[in-house]
Amino acid sequence: MVKIAGSKKLKRQMAPLFWGITRKDKRFVVTVKPGTHPKNASIPISVFLRDTIKIVTSLREAKSVIYSGKIKVDGVIRKSLHHGAGLMDVVELEGANKTYRLVPQDGTLLKPIEIDDAEKTKKFVVVKSKTTVKNGKTQLGFHDGKTLLDETDVSVGDTCVLQIPDVKILSVIKLEKGMNCLITKGVNAGKIGKIDEIKEGTFSIPKSLDITLDERQIEIPARLVMPIGKDKPEIKIR
Repeated sequence: MVKIAGSKKLKRQMAPLFWGITRKDKRFVVTVKPGTHPKNASIPISVFLRDTIKIVTSLREAKSVIYSGKIKVDGVIRKSLHHGAGLMDVVELEGANKTYRLVPQDGTLLKPIEIDDAEKTKKFVVVKSKTTVKNGKTQLGFHDGKTLLDETDVSVGDTCVLQIPDVKILSVIKLEKGMNCLITKGVNAGKIGKIDEIKEGTFSIPKSLDITLDERQIEIPARLVMPIGKDKPEIKIR
């Protein structure tokens, strides 16, 4: 059998703060394997169960739950301890009847909020790429690694409300002036502001936005922003 490359563990001192792990326990902790989200912007589902929401007390218990197929991420059963859950992912705990969405909050990159059954089939995804493939079809690439052949009128930077697990666009939220947006990274992560102006980028300067945030205006790179709706978020993010 071929061995999967890369280490399966990480020194606790090097783990992201939003994992919620203790620093002076065992030397190593389970790490994230390459997948849908960047390694430094996702939580291994074993760590999520044990340290983030504390529904199990040990890695052994986490293994039992995961290997028995009781954990779904975006509606798909995941049986790897190293599978990373990231921004806007929906984690469902079968048997415990609990479902969580991972969102930025209070300056923290990822924080779980509990959602009801009506919400677990929907998620926000940001369009990161739009390319033309064979036979002139349009392929959309989203921030969570999903791709979709779809002719919906969207642009890079827009947010789609996606139906999961069958990956179907339910609605589109445009990145445009007057829209409310969620800041996904940085010291303002989790805050919601209104877009005042969009500044198109150049070869060397990235696209940026002027946003009214807490009665002050800031300029922020467009890649750190997710449009969420005109008046209020179309799905629960708080």
